[in-house]
Amino acid sequence: MKTRVNSLLGTEYPIIQGGMAWVAEYHLAAAVSEAGGLGLIGAANAPAEWVRDQIRKAKELTERPFGVNIMLMSPYADEVAKVIAEEGVKVVTTGAGSPEKYMKMWKEAGMKVIPVVASVALAKRMERSGADALVAEGCEAGGHIGESTTMTLVPQVADAVQIPVIAAGGIADGRGIAAAFMLGAEGVQMGTHFIVTDECRVHENYKERILKAKDIDSRVTGRTTGHPVRALRNDMTKKYLELENKGAGFEELEQLTLGGLRKAVVDGDVKTGSVMAGQIAGLVKERMSCKELIGRLVKETEALMKGCGADE
Repeated sequence: MKTRVNSLLGTEYPIIQGGMAWVAEYHLAAAVSEAGGLGLIGAANAPAEWVRDQIRKAKELTERPFGVNIMLMSPYADEVAKVIAEEGVKVVTTGAGSPEKYMKMWKEAGMKVIPVVASVALAKRMERSGADALVAEGCEAGGHIGESTTMTLVPQVADAVQIPVIAAGGIADGRGIAAAFMLGAEGVQMGTHFIVTDECRVHENYKERILKAKDIDSRVTGRTTGHPVRALRNDMTKKYLELENKGAGFEELEQLTLGGLRKAVVDGDVKTGSVMAGQIAGLVKERMSCKELIGRLVKETEALMKGCGADE
């Protein structure tokens, strides 16, 4: 479990917790970092001062490195980009756009920049712009997704760039991590399994919905609008897909999901809210602490890697 990702991040293990909007706040990020992984605070559409407060609270809980995920489409992206540099955050991951205009500022602040990519073309562009590593995220992931699967995307990105590649999408246990390593990744990013950990502050209904999920419970809405999102099926996804099949316009569909993630995460409305989770949700069956989860992941992965002679 020692790779270039460990050295880059200053962590014990090459395991990153995804920067999930409304889910990845300072309690979870600090707990993951304390357990030897890299915790992330999800900035999402939050104002810069909220992000600053989260960073400072995380620092009170851990002295280990943690990061912030910035959604570059956020109206507060410019301000958040400055705040994380001012607060001395060690790592930033980015999604929904290109972080090139912030690269100089972040590099001068000594930060490691890790964009999330869904294509080889973007991976090459990010490497040229100075990225330290990449998260290659397949469409098995929860939330906003691309088209390629993790199985196909990771090896192509790994072949195309020289910097370390971190696999994401459809990974929840040691088998997934070992498979990611075999595909050329040097680390993994996981989201869904961390949602049900003890330290994650989402509503109990959200956790229970994931724990009870079956292999067929994942749905993708928004393909016709160009903004596909993966979530667990419920009344909202059923209605959305029905409207989508009838050719409903973007505004009508957008109205259906407005505030949907907050509704599920904070209010516990798992019927009409957006219960974002990866395809791997059906594999997540137990509650545990972040330390217990990461310990189990490492033990499973090392046993599998040793069994296939990867340590020889």
